[in-house]
Amino acid sequence: MPKKAKNNWPDWLQSAMQVLRPPEKLTVSEWADRFRVLDTTSAEPGQWSTDRTPYLRGIMDSFTDPRVEEIIFLKPTQVGGTECLNNMFAYAVAQDPSPVLIVYPIDTLAKFTSENRLQPMMLLSPVLSSRFQPTRSKDLELQFDGMYAVIAGANSPASLSSRPIRFLFMDEVDKYPKNAGKEADPRALARERTKTFPFNRKIMQTSTPTTRTGPIWQAWEGAELKLQYYVPCPHCGQYQTLTFKDRIRFDKSLDYEQIRATAYYECIHCQGAIRDSHKPAMLRAGEWRAPDGSTARKRKTGFWLNALYSPWVRFGDAAVEFLTSKRAGPENLMNFINSWLAEPWDNTTVKLNSSKVLDKASGYEEGVVPDRTILLTGGVDVQKDRMYYTIRAWSEGMTSHNIRHGVVETWTQIEDVMNISYCARDGTEYFVNLCAIDSGYNADETYDFCVKNAEWAVAIKGSNTPLPSKYRLTKIDREERGLFGVSLYMVDGGYFKDFIFGRLGRKEDESGGWFVYENCDEDYAEQVTAEEKVTEKHGRREIEVWRPKTSHADNHYLDCEVYAAFAADCLGIRYMRYEPLKQEGETKTKKLGGGGGKQSWL
Repeated sequence: MPKKAKNNWPDWLQSAMQVLRPPEKLTVSEWADRFRVLDTTSAEPGQWSTDRTPYLRGIMDSFTDPRVEEIIFLKPTQVGGTECLNNMFAYAVAQDPSPVLIVYPIDTLAKFTSENRLQPMMLLSPVLSSRFQPTRSKDLELQFDGMYAVIAGANSPASLSSRPIRFLFMDEVDKYPKNAGKEADPRALARERTKTFPFNRKIMQTSTPTTRTGPIWQAWEGAELKLQYYVPCPHCGQYQTLTFKDRIRFDKSLDYEQIRATAYYECIHCQGAIRDSHKPAMLRAGEWRAPDGSTARKRKTGFWLNALYSPWVRFGDAAVEFLTSKRAGPENLMNFINSWLAEPWDNTTVKLNSSKVLDKASGYEEGVVPDRTILLTGGVDVQKDRMYYTIRAWSEGMTSHNIRHGVVETWTQIEDVMNISYCARDGTEYFVNLCAIDSGYNADETYDFCVKNAEWAVAIKGSNTPLPSKYRLTKIDREERGLFGVSLYMVDGGYFKDFIFGRLGRKEDESGGWFVYENCDEDYAEQVTAEEKVTEKHGRREIEVWRPKTSHADNHYLDCEVYAAFAADCLGIRYMRYEPLKQEGETKTKKLGGGGGKQSWL
């Protein structure tokens, strides 16, 4: 048998030809199973295995599917969504080098992720480290053989509009700011960078949802193909999606740890009990399908998954999280719905009307502080010839009771109302701890008043547009009045109206309710419910905003309640616990910091 001819080409030419040889054709999941290495910060460090999270296979492999241009991943936490994105990025570096842009909500997170996740990922894998050029790289711009990757924050317009890119990854898009500085929507800016590659670009966006008008839910709604992960029942073999409502079974009489250990999933077809031990085999046999059974990928393909699929989440974990979040209040329940169920929060479950407010009568007379109250806050809405005010009592779980409201004409009357004592049935005296006063109408007089009463009053200004946080402290100067460094809180009115709205919907036996005193007047109830939340179109985007139900409706008491809720939040009421006073033979009084140095809100 003749021997194979010896290759006499020079070494340099053989090396050059090796470099020019196209990489082996692999999908993202195949590449990751062979080459990806997870660092010690991961849940399971070491060699990547898609079999651990089989549902990610279909999402990752869409990146190499020529039919798919855009991938939308609507997800909860704890399902490996970030690593899915990282695997696609790593695949591009190793298999298909082209310019990359990865966008995170803010630039500080982008820098942190680059330093602590992306660069270590490159160094752990020999295939990636051989292409990575760390000496030429910066934290927000990584250099590789034949490509670069820009790591950007959605709040940085310059990084979003600099150079053309082929692969665009957008992580946690619902946390992006509405605008990138003075520029347009950051997602739109980033998309503009892909126009140079109209035929082979890839765009991936992933996020836990917030509301139905949020970016990821809008993207999901606009997908040409909406896929969910169907898994077979271990008893009857019928395929189904895992859903929380009416399918997670547990005994509510047990304590949380017992529920965590005994909860199970009930098959929708045979009612068989599906245990956590069944989940790994079910996930491996799972399939991505549309509700009509179609599976063929399309140009814009969406994937929807909830936390029940996670190998790190037990069915009992979801049950306990639901119970604790429901008990804690609407904000925590919203987190459960968003971060566990990957569903948008719907604010339309309860309709606000005056009768709803009057139905919340607490059994306490006007001016009487309810039992187990922790503190009192006030809110004042300043008008041309009068001032509306409210005083609200707060207890554990942010349960609150309106104990007094009304209209006065002078600042002296506001001082009187806010500085008298209010008594509980057992004789304990309470004083208003903090009163938030609107400075929108008469700023100078409000600032003067708040400086004079700095131990219990603070100036605020409401914002009709969403703020990056629910409130923000600023300092202002009024040189002509000799005022310097006066505290002014910018308050997101929409956030606190959502808070009040959600609390009104709580049942009587639930903590965290929002109540009024007995025989509360209808004018107050009408004003508190004078606004409604509507969806408005701003350019190409839809946003939810609070608007008056009618053009002439008074909403002063609603504003007062917003300010009182802000004051309680500012004091940290959500973290406080009731501690009864036990002094005998002394007048019992409750006021934060009382009896000694008073806190200044300047």
